[in-house]
Formats: sequence, C-alpha cells, structure tokens
Amino acid sequence: MKLTGQGVSSGIAVGKIHVYSCYRPEPEESFCLPGEEQEQWNRYEEVRKKALAELDAVRANLEKNDPEEAKIFTAHQDIVDDVAINEEISGKILNQRWSGDWAVFAVYEQFLRMIRRVKDPLIAQRSADFEDVRKRLLRIWYNRNDDGAVNLKSPAIIAAHDLLPSDTAALDRNMVQAILAETGGPASHSAIIAKSYGIPAVLGIPELLASVTGGRLAAVDADEGSVLLDPDEDTVRDFQRREKIYRRSRETAASYLKKDAFTADRVRIDVGLNIAGGEELEAADYADSVGLFRTEFLYMGRDTLPSEEEQLAVYEKILKRFGRRPVTLRTLDIGGDKTLDSMRLPKEDNPFLGNRALRLCLSRPDVFRTQIRACLRASAHGNLWIMFPMVGSVDDILAAKDFINTVRKEIEREGHACGTYKTGVMIEVPSIALIADKAAAEVDFASIGSNDLCQYICAADRMNPSVADYYQSYHPGLFRLIGETVKAFAEAGKPLCICGELGGDPLAVPALAGLGMRKFSMGSASLGRIKQTLADITLPRAEELARAVLRCASAGEVERRLKQFAAGNGEQEKADV
Repeated sequence: MKLTGQGVSSGIAVGKIHVYSCYRPEPEESFCLPGEEQEQWNRYEEVRKKALAELDAVRANLEKNDPEEAKIFTAHQDIVDDVAINEEISGKILNQRWSGDWAVFAVYEQFLRMIRRVKDPLIAQRSADFEDVRKRLLRIWYNRNDDGAVNLKSPAIIAAHDLLPSDTAALDRNMVQAILAETGGPASHSAIIAKSYGIPAVLGIPELLASVTGGRLAAVDADEGSVLLDPDEDTVRDFQRREKIYRRSRETAASYLKKDAFTADRVRIDVGLNIAGGEELEAADYADSVGLFRTEFLYMGRDTLPSEEEQLAVYEKILKRFGRRPVTLRTLDIGGDKTLDSMRLPKEDNPFLGNRALRLCLSRPDVFRTQIRACLRASAHGNLWIMFPMVGSVDDILAAKDFINTVRKEIEREGHACGTYKTGVMIEVPSIALIADKAAAEVDFASIGSNDLCQYICAADRMNPSVADYYQSYHPGLFRLIGETVKAFAEAGKPLCICGELGGDPLAVPALAGLGMRKFSMGSASLGRIKQTLADITLPRAEELARAVLRCASAGEVERRLKQFAAGNGEQEKADV
C-alpha cells in the first residue's frame, strides 16, 4: 500500500511505525463565582510565567546546536507575552467571570480562526505555533508533566495526526527515523525543525492514522513524498542502500556551505538567500546576498498595518546584517493567494489576475507610501535593492519609479537620511518577459519569479490541486522565456537573478546556468546543495544541456534530460546538439 503527502524534509528511511497521539486539552465552557475573578487571573499569571520559563529552557537547549530553530521558541515567548491576547484573556476573566482555562482556550481559538483564514499556506501553517503555546499554557494549568513528544526504546518512524513545534523539538534525533503526519506543510515550524535535525518528513498525508498501526513496517521516500507500507525484502534492501547514499550526499552538501559558489571551470556564481521577516538570518554567512526579502510577512497575521517605524526597524536589521552585500526587498505582494486581516480586499473572481502586488500598491498610495518611506530611510544602512512584483508593462515600471522619486523628495525635505539604492522588477508576468529588453532599459536589475511565471505560462493556478498536472515547472516554454530574458538583460549589462523554486532546484540549476543565469536565490536549506551542484558542472556542459532542453517538446522530456545530466549520463544531450 502506498501513501502520498508532501515531502518537507528530504531523506530515505525504513523502519517500524510508532503511532503518536499528542496531548490536546479541550476544556468545556465554564465560569467562576463572583469574587473569584482575581484569583483566576492571578493563577493565569503564574501559569504564564511558568510557560515563559519552560520556553526559555527549550530555547537555550536548542541554541547550543540549532540557533536558528531556537528562534522559533523565542517567537513562542512573544506569543505568550502578546499584549492583545493577554488583554482579551484579562477581559474574559475579570469582566465576564470566565474560568482561566476556558478563557485561554477560547481566546486563542479566536486568534487561530483569524490566522487559519489567511490563504497563504506560509502564514496559515504558523497556526501550529499558537496551538503549541495554548497547549503549553493549559498543560501547566492542569499540572500535567511535560513528558515530551515521544519516548522510544528503539528506532522508529513517527506517525501522527500532527506534530507541534514543541513535539518535534523534543524528538530524539537518534531514535526517530522519519516523521509522517496528516497535517502541516513546508512552511510549518515542525518542518523547519525536522530539516534542521536531518529527519526525513512527509506531511499532509490524508487518512494516515486510519491506514497505519504501531509496529507496521514502512519505507519512506521524503523526496518523492511517498510511504510504502509492508515493503517486501527487495524493497527494504533497496531503501537501505538509498538511505546510505543519501546520508553521504547530505554530508557532502553541508561541506559546501561555507564555500563561495564556483562552477568546476571556476566561473563565479552569486548564490542568494530568500527570507521572510528575518527569521532565516543564521544562514547569512553562507550567502552572497538576499535575493528575495518577502516583506508581506510583516503585514500578515495581524489586524493593523505595520507602521513606518516597525518596518524601518526590520529593514535596518537585515541591511546591517548583510553589510555591503545586496538585499533585494520585494515591495508588498498581496492579493492572489495572499490576503490581509488589516486590509479589506474586494472579492475577485480571478484574484491571480486581479488587483494584486504593485497594482494594489499603486491603487493604495497611503499603504505604499508607508513602506517606501521605510525602505528609503533604511537604505542609509546597507546595500538596498527595491523590487516591484507583478509588473506587466513599462508603464508599471515608470509609475513605480515616479512614486519612489516623489517619496524620496518628501523624506529629504523632512531631513531624513537616504542612501543609494537600486530599483528593479520581478519578471513573473509573460508580457514583461516578452519585452525584457525594454524593461532592462528602465531598471537597474530584475529577478525571475519562476513560480508565478510558470503559473501564467501554463494557465494553471499553482494553489489549485485539481490542475496540479497542468502546472509544469519544467515546461520547455518556461525555459525558452527564461533564456530570452537572460539574453536581454545580459545585452543591457544589467544583473538578473532567479528566486523562485527553480532557483533552488538542483536539477534545473545546471540548465539555467547554461542559459546564462549567474545569480540564484533560494531558501537556506538549499544553499549547500546548490553550491555543490554548481561545483560539479562546467559551463560548456551546462550550455549543451540548455540547448537540449530548449529543443524539448514536453515537461516530461525536459525532466528526463535534467535527470540524465544529474546522473552523469549526458551522452544523449550531446548527440542532439
């Protein structure tokens, strides 16, 4: 029997299933007697202090080996201390006489409903953090011991409905062979911790717990997102062999992290980091730049827009961390699959083709001005590159540049320092890619957003599972359009990066380098692997591969050629060129 989900932490594993049921307190609606309100509130305050102390211990323990993952529990401490949440709980207890446990459960549920409504999976999956904090507070309220997520006496594959970040952090990485869960995705903190621990993980497996029992043998391929139940002896031996190979390749990729990125024939490649809100800065030492700073994450999960000063503080922090290395800040990219609680957007029949990203910002100059003011003031503290998303025409570019110039004059009149900066665009709409030469004449740089560009080329909503087969990231038309864009920017002498999924895909990177791409940006987990991939290729061989890819007629054919190249079997590509 084969189960499928989403592989969020690479790896191969074979072992017996251990079914884990997480403690989930669900208090019933209850109230305290008149005069007991203060006692309930005092008890909540004690519970909150204990929770902060526990989180501090978890954070300190993780910080020894995983400082970036430790920040997850700093974020949990921020949730425990959140003013809005605590004001709500205070009002429910002191003014409405709710019992403390019910107030905690219900108030957190209110905030969870708000977060779950966010369509962007990167935000919605963070609801697990609020779930985790609520569980911790109620566990302490009920005087239950924290017995950790799993106590294993022998290595096993964990199967669960879901694993909260605290559950995952408590795992013994030497005993857990893999993690399987019915919920979660690549942006969840449990996924981030699993990657850090090097534990293969497949999340979002429908009906997992209805299909497995404790002690059942399973073979997990987290790269493919698949789980084979009751594998035969030949399959077990094959998976054990692949597991050894994977472990060796992981160790090799990690050894490239601290190295600069060069091809085998010593051509320097710029490898940048994709970040969202500054949580990924631990990998800053291994990157040449920030290729994509997704600023919309500063706006999400809150009911008020971030102020100029709030944004300025975050932008300054990132610019200072990278010094003279470029930080490419993408202006607010809202609409389509991303919505805000702090800004009411009209319902649109086709939101991906609607008033989103730069279009929305130009239609809401009050919101856009606040962000641009923060950007320009922050530019005095580093090497800022400002990039506009969802650009479809030269008119869009001119309107955005005019807006920036107006705001710059405004802040200079006020006496604010403003440094130098570059302006650029996302190439993610086919109309601008097809006139890339005209766009290059108006901007300092550009970055290809392969996810949206693929979506628009294939006319397939990348968030709609019913058309997933039509969203083809290896479509030859996508590579052709990328190739033409690279050529236009090279002729103009302007830098061009790719920051979508293809930029961190070790199969695609050699072909993209062969097309002339010299700047790639990706998540921190891909940095070592991509540097290794680049170090294993020469540009002449990459160019051969690129020419072969451009001759393909289907995404399947492109994928086969990319895999042949990766395996070192490139004779067919040579023959076709």
